[in-house]
Amino acid sequence: MELVRKSSAWAEAKKMSKTIINKKGEKISNPERVKAFQAAKQAYGFTDYQLQTYAKLVAHRSVWMRLKLDSQCIQKLATRAFEAVDKILFGKARKVRFKNNHSFRSMEGKQITTGIRVERNSQMFVWGKLQCPIMVNWLDPCEKHGWDSSWKYARIIRRELNGKRRWFVQIICKGIPYHGRANTQFKDDKGSIDLNISNIAYVGTAAAGLKPFANKVPTFEKEIKAIQRQQDRSRRINNPDNYNPNDIVFKGKKKGRPVVRQGQIKRGKKLEWNCSKNYQRLGKTRRELERRKTAYTKSQNRALANEVLRETGIHQNLENVSVKGWQKRYGKAISSKSPGFFQSELIRKAEGAGGSVNRYSTQKTATSQTHLDGERVKKKLSERVHRDRTGIVMQRDLFSAFLGLFVNQEGNLSVEEARNSYPRLEPVLKAAWAEYHQRSSAKANTFSQIILSDL
Repeated sequence: MELVRKSSAWAEAKKMSKTIINKKGEKISNPERVKAFQAAKQAYGFTDYQLQTYAKLVAHRSVWMRLKLDSQCIQKLATRAFEAVDKILFGKARKVRFKNNHSFRSMEGKQITTGIRVERNSQMFVWGKLQCPIMVNWLDPCEKHGWDSSWKYARIIRRELNGKRRWFVQIICKGIPYHGRANTQFKDDKGSIDLNISNIAYVGTAAAGLKPFANKVPTFEKEIKAIQRQQDRSRRINNPDNYNPNDIVFKGKKKGRPVVRQGQIKRGKKLEWNCSKNYQRLGKTRRELERRKTAYTKSQNRALANEVLRETGIHQNLENVSVKGWQKRYGKAISSKSPGFFQSELIRKAEGAGGSVNRYSTQKTATSQTHLDGERVKKKLSERVHRDRTGIVMQRDLFSAFLGLFVNQEGNLSVEEARNSYPRLEPVLKAAWAEYHQRSSAKANTFSQIILSDL
């Protein structure tokens, strides 16, 4: 990888234009630039197929790999490793992580007929000499639709539920997913969304809303912190040689009260840790709480994505925001709300239903700063109300989503079209703002009642 990055061919490929205009006048990725990158990687043998060949040699030299893994699983593992390193080459990641047997939780093949496979007639999961019956809920129309579809390959997944291991089989099918449920009956219309850290504003041709992410989801914050303190005490008791001695610090002005500060973990050498059974039991409890929190968050955000697509449509306009930048700035809030997961689910569901997603530049449109007369006025992040130069007053996120409705495929905002359409959508926007204000007021009243009851 380093040889490819330092080569002259790679430097020349980086200088080429990222996008070009095709015959239809559409902006597409430059195919010559892609070919130049591929040629630079092939010159040094940095390709997926080269790594697959090397993985086969390593697997055949190892006895347990040769006995446990088939050739297609080995090739898939090599592809996963190559894709992880390829992200570093293109600047999408900083490092790769090695997965041990505890963190490695999935394995898949390339075809449904060899390696990891599922036999349709006998309803059995087969992998080498291992054969297990599959539990299928035939009353679920979604599972029945997947079973009757054309299969591509299978994947085995290990999950830990309530401290116990559970094994699942995923069958990757061809075609479109099941859309027979009432909550997935999406409109064939156009909509626009504006992502925030904790809320989403969406506007369609006849509907609008401002809803929170992962509403009423338990975070288990107190329980997890208590378990972490218990684990830290257990680890210090069982591994005293792995910590530096405690020292005394003085807190407060002018040499205040002495406080014992616990010693930190020793650095500079590999340490061996002795984990007691109580430590392992606490770890299972903590992992279960974190799993439940993640499952609740994903479930709420999936339901919210379905609601947005039902009310607005499967053709969406959204800003090309950097969720990774939000993670660096608002790490804890992003962890509890998961706006990035909502965004990926919305795109997946819209495209799976035959729709499209148009991601436009925030610098080019500046929907949070643009007024209906065409002028741009910067606002502070704390200003949540947009006061337009034309006299209109609207919630900031709702107004940004409204302007995003009039961004074309080239990423240009039509202010004139937005100005002409605002009187028609103003009642819908005001109703969405009133609903959000009512929900926020009810939450504040509930919080004040809890505080007063504790006094």
